[in-house]
Amino acid sequence: MSVASATRLRRALTETVSGLPSAFWWLWTSTLVNRLGAFVATFMALYLTLERGYSASYAGLVAALYGLGGVVSSLAGGVMTDRLGRRPTLVAAQGATAFSVALLGFMQHPVAIAAVAFLVGAASNASRPAVQAMMADIVPPKDRVRAFSLNYWAINLGFAISAMAAGFIAEYSYLAGFLIEAGMTAVCAVLVFVKLPESRPERTVTEQAADDAVRLGTVLRDGRFMGVVTLSFLIALIFQQGAVGLPVAMGAAGFTPADYGMAMAVNGVLIVALQIPVTRFIQHRDPRRLLVVSSLLAGYGFGLTAFAGSVGVFALTVCVWTLAEIVNAPTQTGLVVRLSPTHGRGRYQGMYTMSWSVAGLIAPLMSGFVIDRWGAEWLWGLCAVIGTIAALGYALLMRSLPTDDEAGAPVERSTPVAPVPPVASVAPVPPVAPITSPVPDTAVEKVRPEVGAG
Repeated sequence: MSVASATRLRRALTETVSGLPSAFWWLWTSTLVNRLGAFVATFMALYLTLERGYSASYAGLVAALYGLGGVVSSLAGGVMTDRLGRRPTLVAAQGATAFSVALLGFMQHPVAIAAVAFLVGAASNASRPAVQAMMADIVPPKDRVRAFSLNYWAINLGFAISAMAAGFIAEYSYLAGFLIEAGMTAVCAVLVFVKLPESRPERTVTEQAADDAVRLGTVLRDGRFMGVVTLSFLIALIFQQGAVGLPVAMGAAGFTPADYGMAMAVNGVLIVALQIPVTRFIQHRDPRRLLVVSSLLAGYGFGLTAFAGSVGVFALTVCVWTLAEIVNAPTQTGLVVRLSPTHGRGRYQGMYTMSWSVAGLIAPLMSGFVIDRWGAEWLWGLCAVIGTIAALGYALLMRSLPTDDEAGAPVERSTPVAPVPPVASVAPVPPVAPITSPVPDTAVEKVRPEVGAG
């Protein structure tokens, strides 16, 4: 590498990570540690079928119950995030996850395993609305896409490393995997408790009265936001096929699990390698176009799988929809924040998270039904259709959403304030001396000082 190239790379890296508050990096570190210890999700099916001797159907039932726990806790975690605060919700969810994961490793009876798996899914998913809301609280609007992208990069880096480590740990002891994940999740809870202050914006009496009206019903009546949630669900259905439809289709076509692993390894490698540079390219671009393009890339990336006949071609299709994932993830998360009222972020993030949890439940059923009834080619064609529908939905839904260039800054909805009645006409008032003390700007979010965040 030449000196000029090294200098440009160093400058790009500095611009990517600079300017973000220290609280963000503590939250980012917590995310990375959490994903580095995510062993159980990787080897759970093998643990149930090989170690415990249960059937594949039972393993599928446990996976479904895990997902169902996530669906339930998405909304509950969002409500807790708004009512109790981001930090208490995050600490409680991570503490409960650590305890339930450790408990799962000692369960023997099939009913007990299924019940605790539901608890693990509920506890682990309850932290997501709090993480997203806290990140939106502590990062300025102009840097949020970059922050969400860095967080997504940490998730995938941690998962890539933990997926490799899970195999070695499972060969030694499955119980060790449960206990190590529980320990690392507990470390995350301690890290959040010690280093991160509560970030929920403080509210005036007027704002408190208005914010009490932000309930789950308020979110459901927000037509444009629920439209985004619906489109998010469609995109999630597509991306889930990489984990549920693709291995089944490749197995039916005579490919081995190792072949599937090689093809899917491209996904993790590309995200780790390209997430940061692609974010530098897209962070100031029109989110409408980015979401439309990423939806088409996702749909037709999986659609091209119908023509794959070798591991190399499968890997090429993975490249296409991975690029869609890299663009879609931070852009869509940033859009959710823009459409959320400041003091209702938890509930809004919870509803958004639930769209992915529900997709995680439906995607396996959809892929299995379509493949068994009509064949894998129809599944990939259906993905292309869903991607097209999502792209059209984003284009229509976001026509009235101003871009950063049109609005001067990202649009962010604040809590509605009661209108001030008109003042009756009065006689002129003589001028008074100017006020020298600063007047607080009520339009600016008031966040508690970041004590101990550095």
